[in-house]
Amino acid sequence: MSGLTYGIYAANQVAATAGPPDDPAAIDGLVSGLSGGRPFVVREYMHFLGTPADPEKAQILAPERRMRELTMPDQWYSTGNRRLDLVLCYLPTERDLDGWLAFIEQAVHRYGAIARFLQITLEPNFKLPWIDGSSPGVLDALTTGTCHARRLLDAAGHRDVRIGFSVAEPPEFLGGDEEFWAHLEALAPADFAAHVDYVGLGLYPDAFSPVPEPALAGLTEHALRHLREQSMPRAHLGPDVPIHVAENGTPTGPDRTPDDQASRLGIMIRTVAAAATRYNVTHYELFGLRDADSARAEPTAQLGLTTSGYRPKPAYDVYRKLVAES
Repeated sequence: MSGLTYGIYAANQVAATAGPPDDPAAIDGLVSGLSGGRPFVVREYMHFLGTPADPEKAQILAPERRMRELTMPDQWYSTGNRRLDLVLCYLPTERDLDGWLAFIEQAVHRYGAIARFLQITLEPNFKLPWIDGSSPGVLDALTTGTCHARRLLDAAGHRDVRIGFSVAEPPEFLGGDEEFWAHLEALAPADFAAHVDYVGLGLYPDAFSPVPEPALAGLTEHALRHLREQSMPRAHLGPDVPIHVAENGTPTGPDRTPDDQASRLGIMIRTVAAAATRYNVTHYELFGLRDADSARAEPTAQLGLTTSGYRPKPAYDVYRKLVAES
């Protein structure tokens, strides 16, 4: 296997879907079992919902609570060789860049000392519900937010925190994202690209519409190749800027057995690992540790390595073994 650094999203919230409350003791045991003491990234999400916050989304996503505390205690993210990957999502119903920049300042003040990676916006290249690309002003939120975050981190002495953004790729998965890349192409490198340390990839080739298993490796590599060779050069991001597979998963469900999930996950991870040197992929993060709600049939509810009650599926052991091989 390659020298990838692996990781996982360990909490239960997936957009509007959430099951039982998170169990910190179960999370600690399961994540420690996966990492085996190796460097391991833990992904967390915070949401800016506008000024004032959209009440419907605020009830579900609890942004004020997340500004006080994440899923686990602060010290947990910097012990056991763990590294915090903190995602700042932009989801207002109206354009609100002033509020967004203030939110970034709050987040940096609260978590800058424990974060190792700071992602500015979540998949701003596609206009999907509950994803940043659907929010008014998201392109400016990405570019101004990235520069603002870098200034704040440097001023606070957190120069080692890496800043990036994530995209869903390739464009044919969701119908095209020309407007997004054209916007970044038009910017001078000094105004955006110079501040980007990595690009995250949301990789779900079979999560929302099943594909034949023999095609899965080709689709996985195609997404990596398209991002590296087609999209990133347009944004003035060269081969020295690494790719992080920031999210990847495949669900269980009515027509997908736990063994199916385990097999498909193994194919995708091994494909990423085999291509890592070619495309400068340095990190792989799985989405996620447990189902949002195992009682619900939709794919987003059953992406976990365990049920929503923390009972491991076969995919848990598959991922543990792949991490151990790295």
